[in-house]
Amino acid sequence: MGKNDFLTPKAIANRIKAKGLQKLRWYCQMCQKQCRDENGFKCHCMSEGHQRQMEVFGQNPTRVVEGFTEEFEETFLEHMKRSHRFSRIAATVVYNEYIADRHHVHMNSTEWATLTDFVKYLGKTGKCKVEETPKGWFITYIDRDSEAVLKERLKNKRLKSDVVEEVRQERAIQKQIERAEQLLPISESTNGEGGPSFDPATKIAFSLGSTSKLVTKDNVESSSKLVFQELQPVKTNKKAKTNANTATVNRSALDDLMKEEEKAKERINRKDYWVCEGIVVKVMSKALAEKGYYKQKGVVIKVIDKYVGEIQMLDSKHVLRVDQEELETVIPQVGGLVKIVNGAYRGSNARMMSVDTANFCAKLQIEKGIYDGRILQAVEYEDICKLA
Repeated sequence: MGKNDFLTPKAIANRIKAKGLQKLRWYCQMCQKQCRDENGFKCHCMSEGHQRQMEVFGQNPTRVVEGFTEEFEETFLEHMKRSHRFSRIAATVVYNEYIADRHHVHMNSTEWATLTDFVKYLGKTGKCKVEETPKGWFITYIDRDSEAVLKERLKNKRLKSDVVEEVRQERAIQKQIERAEQLLPISESTNGEGGPSFDPATKIAFSLGSTSKLVTKDNVESSSKLVFQELQPVKTNKKAKTNANTATVNRSALDDLMKEEEKAKERINRKDYWVCEGIVVKVMSKALAEKGYYKQKGVVIKVIDKYVGEIQMLDSKHVLRVDQEELETVIPQVGGLVKIVNGAYRGSNARMMSVDTANFCAKLQIEKGIYDGRILQAVEYEDICKLA
């Protein structure tokens, strides 16, 4: 083992001496080597390795400086993002924390000569909010990450859904007003007791008053027979019609009541978000096609802010965060279990009985819950999804 090999006393002593920051003027950025004194730096500059690096630098110095500049800016902003993402802090404090790593890119190898020039550059490009105070320059990191953009988009979605809900409620109220106006003439045509109003001429026609003319016995008998023969069937027909009308009215009133209840549930449970945990979805994002996730299925394991789902892919077991606009529901085979993700029966589990491919809907039977056994004739594909 040589005297300068790893874990030898000489190597350990050299590492102890080199620990921490050294003088910047004795650091070579091209070779990424820190020297401890002027003599060591002079010997390094005369070495063959340093001469080769300087030849590379001489071929395209602008490109080399640009590379160091980009790396310095990227690592500095990354440190700001991790350590001081939402705080206003002095630029010198951030710089001292950044250079604590002895392997950082030094500023003297970039296009900025001083920290002030670099801070002004960050302010001009909009990457940080810069303030000049009597105590020095203060900077605040501007978060333009995908998470911030996603939160802004979700906020706009919520505002849009609130506006749509208000418009929907106004339309429902307008329909109720129109229906009340249509029923108003019918209520006015009935008497105060709620029964039908009779024409007084009808009563006069059947009233038997005294007349001055003489009537024979045969005429009286024939007329009486005629009257009673006609009156009897009329009474029975009126009674049957009354019962039929009553049953029809009761049935229609019950149907109307059920329809109103269905509409109310549909209006309350119909939302612009449908992602929920435990369902199987298909990723339709073309941006993920290069990574092999396009049109692949996964299970929703977590929902973030109602619109974003954490998807665990069935094949690779990778976990992705995908917006619901880039997801699609999955329809199982007949007899499979589904979850109603939108509409009147949102959140209920059901079993698929049949599929209507022409109208893109399915016939379901709800399982468990207060609607256990209820059959839904036509539920759209977009409102149901396969259970994992």
